[in-house]
Amino acid sequence: MIEYKRAFCDTAIFIYYLDKNELFFDKAKKLFADSLREGLEIVTSTITYEEYCVLPYRDGDRIRITNFNRFINILKIKIFDISIDIANMAAILRAKYPGIKSMDALQLATAIVSECDVFYTNDKQLLQVEEVNVVVL
Repeated sequence: MIEYKRAFCDTAIFIYYLDKNELFFDKAKKLFADSLREGLEIVTSTITYEEYCVLPYRDGDRIRITNFNRFINILKIKIFDISIDIANMAAILRAKYPGIKSMDALQLATAIVSECDVFYTNDKQLLQVEEVNVVVL
């Protein structure tokens, strides 16, 4: 496991764990279990909340949304709102890395502004970002 005190988890990490993705479930489970056991902080943004909830709402699956909320509460995951500071950092990132999409830039900027030691994702394109330690599952 990578050493950190505060880690940002991108949306995919939550999907892999909560929806029991056969390829990445074990890796996501280890990340969350290690964090819980070691008392390490996991953060994400309101973008993750929105992205995760789209499919359950589309499918009328309120239980998945309830389970998501329970999971966030049990692990005491901090969800950051998108502030002006975060939006500004996202603009800086998009200027420096033109191929990065707005949502990804906002996620990365949230990790940077909230002083995360690591950014967990499964988006290999984000490995180019130098401002935070990006780790692909």
